[in-house]
Order: sequence, then C-alpha cells, then structure tokens
Amino acid sequence: MKDETQQQTILVVDDEPANIHALGSLLRDEYRVQVSNSGEKALAIVGDEKLPLPDLILLDIQMPGIDGYEVCRRLKEDPRTDGIAIIFVTARDAASDEELGLRLGAVDYISKPISPAIVRARVDTHMNLKRKTDMLERFALLDGLTGIHNRRYFDEQLEKEIARHLREEHPLSVIMMDIDHFKAFNDHYGHGAGDKCLQKVARVLTDTLSRPSDSLCRYGGEEFVALLPGSDAGGARVVADRLRTAVEALSLTHEYSSAGPVVTVSLGVATADPAGQQKADGASLLKRADEALYTAKKAGRNRVGP
Repeated sequence: MKDETQQQTILVVDDEPANIHALGSLLRDEYRVQVSNSGEKALAIVGDEKLPLPDLILLDIQMPGIDGYEVCRRLKEDPRTDGIAIIFVTARDAASDEELGLRLGAVDYISKPISPAIVRARVDTHMNLKRKTDMLERFALLDGLTGIHNRRYFDEQLEKEIARHLREEHPLSVIMMDIDHFKAFNDHYGHGAGDKCLQKVARVLTDTLSRPSDSLCRYGGEEFVALLPGSDAGGARVVADRLRTAVEALSLTHEYSSAGPVVTVSLGVATADPAGQQKADGASLLKRADEALYTAKKAGRNRVGP
C-alpha cells in the first residue's frame, strides 16, 4: 500500500515501441511510467516482490507470446496483484472484445488509434479512484485510538511473512505484549487516563523498534504484538527486553500494580526458525507467543517469557 505522497505508477505494456513512446510521453509528467514490450516481461515486473506494484496497467491485447487477455487473467487470479487497475488499449474494437476484457477484470477499454485527451481523462479518473481506495484501506488498517496498525493489518502481514518464511527459509519472530494490571489502572485512574496510557505505550513501542521491516500492532484492549521478519530467537529476546525497558522508562505512575510503581509490560517471544527445524504456521506461532506471555505473567510480570 503506497503512502499518499508517493507518485503513482503506470505500467505500459505494448509490443510496438511507437505506442510505448506515445503513452509514456503523454503520462510521465504526472505519473511514474514503467514500460514492457511483452506480456512475459510485464508479468516478471509485477511478480518481482522487491518492486512496488503499479497502480494501473495500460495493456495491449495483441502481442506475441502471452497476449493481453492472458496477462489480465493471471494478474486477477493472484491475490497479490488482483487489485491493480487494468485498462486495455487496443486496436480490437469489437463489442465482444471489450466485453471479454471487462469480464476478465479490466476497469476500462480504450481503442486505438488513441485520443490523448481521452487517455489522459480515463487514466486520471482511475488513478483518483485508486488514490481514494488506498486512503480508505489505510484508515481501515489503523487503530483509531493509538494510530498504529490494528489486528486486521497484523493478520494480513503475518500471513505474508509466514509465506515468505516458508519460501525463503528465514527466521520469523513474534512478540506478544500485555500492559500489566491495566484493568486496575482504568478502574482507579479512569478510562481517559487509560486511553492516554495506551497512546503513550504505543508510541514508545513504535519508536523502540529500529528496523523498517519490523511492525507493531494493537492486538486488542491492552495487548500489542510485534512482528520481526528475519529475527532469530536470540535477537527477538533482545528486542523484547528493549521494549520492556522502554515502557518502564516512561515512568507512568501505577500504584495498583504488583509488578512495580509504574506502568510495565509483560512479553512473550516465539520464533519460527528453519535453521532449528522449527518452521511454523501463523496460528501455532501466535499460540507459542501467547503461552510465553502467560509464563512471564505467572513469573511476576514486567519480564520476557519464557
């Protein structure tokens, strides 16, 4: 999902250099333009997970090898790419051709020879819709109180990282966190103070995670969870203790906690590590992290379990 300040990207796919040049020249002032002269290369560009997905594809139909219809079909069958807007730009102007393209999932159909004004207007329309859709999705993945990512975002990221963990055989760690005796905090200081406590804890936890690949989410209530791709068990425990120390250092008074005079967190760490022959699915990884969290609480809280 793109930040709204980033320039939107269009992938132009056409086997004729003149058509690529015409469309690129028309659009590159406002959009970032990528080009491909075949369906195979287009699928390779979109399939490269190191590259951001294009927001829109202008796709020719008649090309040697994989034609535009097949490119569209494959993109719409892949959950990673099915949200990319596709506009067919083609000399095939029969109603049946347009119907087929739309049924395959294209959002629009432009006939050649192109009218620059029509191309620009339709591209702008679909880019504006994409921008608004991205904004709505961004808000849907944020927790309204703390401003960090929510449970839905975590579930989506965990699924992606588990797949990458299994594919690339890199370790993956999860840290479950729970504010100690938060109900007592709410009961004695009030829910307004409780909300401010959650916001401050979320902020310091986010600031303490140093790697761009790590993510923190509010899991629900006073629970938070961190996802650490590429972190082995030892590294994850170091991060967990750093998070624990950072929350304690906030020095938020909590006179009704058995764990100490200030707000603290208990944490549980679990790691899926192919090097240790311990691959995992998301559910089992979360279960182990939750069990480790329970161990930390049972041992006196304000500590990392197991």
